[in-house]
Amino acid sequence: MSVLRVPSSGQATTLSSASDLSSFSFYQRGSVAEFMTFFSKTVAERTQPGQRQSIQENNYIAHVYSKEGSGDRLSAVIIADQEYPVRPAFSLLNRLLDEFAQAVQQWATTDPASVAFPAIHTYIQTYQDPRQADSIMKVQQELDETKIILHKTIESVLERGEKLDNLVDRSNALSAQSKMFYKTAKKQNSCCVIM
Repeated sequence: MSVLRVPSSGQATTLSSASDLSSFSFYQRGSVAEFMTFFSKTVAERTQPGQRQSIQENNYIAHVYSKEGSGDRLSAVIIADQEYPVRPAFSLLNRLLDEFAQAVQQWATTDPASVAFPAIHTYIQTYQDPRQADSIMKVQQELDETKIILHKTIESVLERGEKLDNLVDRSNALSAQSKMFYKTAKKQNSCCVIM
């Protein structure tokens, strides 16, 4: 995840960045970090002001949002795997750029080395699970869980209903057998009555 300053002409400059490379081996992390920096700068330079886009590269997607501005513009890039949903990614980019612009008001003229924006590390931790970070996805997940519970409840009620039906049938059969036993017993006892 990166926040970049993109001049109207020239190369983009990274103002703040954070990454989670724990899924890569220790020896690959340096190369992956370099590729992510290069890819982020390239994508930010080629994204028009006010535009959002997603660019796929192998198994990864770069989500980019470039805010309109006079002269230099502010862009944010997230590089994630293909499974990461688009809406939370752009929601994060929008929040990230708004908060960065408020925290670092002189971003257009500030030396990139002196920019301190610790909130970017919080964002990368918060948005690791998009269902927890995005309220709509969170509500959808809760609805799905409720739906599963309701299905299980309905299935158990139906099973109970079937069991009750079996018991009623058995009691009816038992009732019929007991009536037959009573009649048979009455016949048997009637032959043995002493007068």
